[in-house]
Amino acid sequence: MKSLLPNDYVKTVHDIPLEELKQQGIKGIITDLDNTLVEWDRPEATPEVKEWFQQVKDAGMKLTIVSNNSEKRVRSFAAPVQVNFIHSAKKPMTKAFVEACKQMNISVSEAVVVGDQIFTDVLGGNRANIHTILVVPVTDTDGVFTRFNRRMERYVLSWMRKKGMIHWEE
Repeated sequence: MKSLLPNDYVKTVHDIPLEELKQQGIKGIITDLDNTLVEWDRPEATPEVKEWFQQVKDAGMKLTIVSNNSEKRVRSFAAPVQVNFIHSAKKPMTKAFVEACKQMNISVSEAVVVGDQIFTDVLGGNRANIHTILVVPVTDTDGVFTRFNRRMERYVLSWMRKKGMIHWEE
């Protein structure tokens, strides 16, 4: 169960303390796309997400989107905002996380993984020995493949809460 436990929890990517991370030696952010940055069915970045991308850049950090979604979906989102990406990542496998670090020319100890799912983003980041940050999904709806994971997540998070492993509010 410990591999499903995120290092940190924030409501949205906008709540991530970029300056604090920078002071801790973080040089790059690996972020999920769907329901982390925007709704799973929103084709492009919102003005708020574009502003966050700029804040990451202004903080001197690099950014890579790592998504299990198709190349068409991820490219159509990432290309207009000039963000590097890895599609069809097969999370929670670690290969895409390690590859993202290589592409950003940083070590895994200089990266964080941000995502909305414990069975893909958190588990994969933890397995790659990367600091993980769980965010609340930006919408209550999910694609068909994610719905099952959400049910399991609710069970696991409830169990972790009862065991005193997590202390944040849902």
